[in-house]
Amino acid sequence: MSKRKRVRLNSHEASILGLDVKANEIDRNTARYYLDEEQLQELKILQSNHVQNTPLSIKATSTLEDGEGNIKLQWIKRDKTEEDRLIALRTAIDTLKEDIEPAKPVKKVNDQYNKKLCNQYTLTDYHLGMMAWSEESGDDWDLKIAENTLVRFFEIAMSESPNAKECIFAQIGDFLHWDGLDAVTPASKHVLDADTRFTKLVRVAIRVIKRVIKMLLEKYDKVKLIMAEGNHDPASSVWLREMFDSFYEDEPRLFVDTNPDPYYCVTFGKVCLFYHHGHKKSFKTVESAFIGKFKKEFGNSDFVYGHTGHLHHSKEESNLMVLEQHRTLAAKDAYSSRGGYLSGRDSKVITYHKKFGEVKRSTISINMLK
Repeated sequence: MSKRKRVRLNSHEASILGLDVKANEIDRNTARYYLDEEQLQELKILQSNHVQNTPLSIKATSTLEDGEGNIKLQWIKRDKTEEDRLIALRTAIDTLKEDIEPAKPVKKVNDQYNKKLCNQYTLTDYHLGMMAWSEESGDDWDLKIAENTLVRFFEIAMSESPNAKECIFAQIGDFLHWDGLDAVTPASKHVLDADTRFTKLVRVAIRVIKRVIKMLLEKYDKVKLIMAEGNHDPASSVWLREMFDSFYEDEPRLFVDTNPDPYYCVTFGKVCLFYHHGHKKSFKTVESAFIGKFKKEFGNSDFVYGHTGHLHHSKEESNLMVLEQHRTLAAKDAYSSRGGYLSGRDSKVITYHKKFGEVKRSTISINMLK
C-alpha cells in the first residue's frame, strides 16, 4: 500500500481530484487531505497547468500589413506581470513544501496567563538587508545589527507585556529590504543600499523569525503570525507566509495567516484588528477597504483598531476606528537621509482585552535596544 501524504487544498483543487470536499479550517481558506502518490502527481500537473495557462501580458506588438492595410504577419511580445510572477512563485512554493519537514510542537514554559488578554507585537518597515552608514545617515544598519536588534526587541517587549494567553506577531510589511537577486524596488526599479547577497538575506530572515516564533510559543498558549505584503517585498512575503505555515503545520498553537490579499483581520472577543502596509491604500482611505472586506468582523465588534506602516511616522486618527500608523526600528538609508525624511525609531507592544479593547501599551525605543 502506497504511503499517503497530508497536504492542504482549497475546495476547487479537492473537487478536481475527486475528493469529498471538506469545510475549510477556522481562519484558513484550505482544509487538510491525505493523498496517495497518484493523487500527488495529479495535483502537481494541475498546479503546473494553472501557471502555464495563465495569460501573459502583452508587452509589444509588431504588425506587417500589405498595401491595402490587411494584416499579413504579427509578432506579439509577451511579458509576465507582477501578478503572473506571484502565481508562478506560489505554485513553486506549493511543490517545495512537500519536502519541508514540519517542526515539532514547542513546549510551553509559561502556564500562568490571563485568558482575556492578547498582546500584539507590532513590527513594520524593518528593511532586513538594508545597509546604512552612520557617517552618511546618522546610524549604522546591516544584517547582523538588524538580526540582533529584532531578538532584543522581543526579549524586552515580552518582559514589558502582561502574561496574556494569546499574542499576535504583526509584521506589517517591508520586512525585507529587497525582493530578488537584484537589489532594487520591485515596481520602480530604484537601486537600493543592500547588505550582502539575497541568499544570505533569506537565510537570516528564516533564522530570526524561527527564533522569535519559538520565544513566543514558549510564553503564549496561542500565537498568530501576520506576515503582511509590503512594497519592498511583495513576492518574499508570499514564500515567508507559505513556508512558515508548512513548517509549523503540526504546531496547533501557531496560526499563520496565508491570505494573499494585502489586507488582514484578527478578532479577539469584541475586538477587531486590521492590518495593511499602506502601499495600496493611503492612511485616509484604508479604513473603507478594511470595512468593505471584513463587514462581518467589523459589525460584530465593539472596539476596532487599524494598523499601517509604510511612511515610518507615527499617526493616529479616524471616526470609525482607532487607526494608527507605526514607526520603524530600522535606521535611515542614504535615500531617506538625503531626502530629509526623518522619523523616530521605536516599536510597540499593545495589549487588548476581550471586553474592553486596548488596556495597555509599551513603546520600545531603539535606544532601549542598544
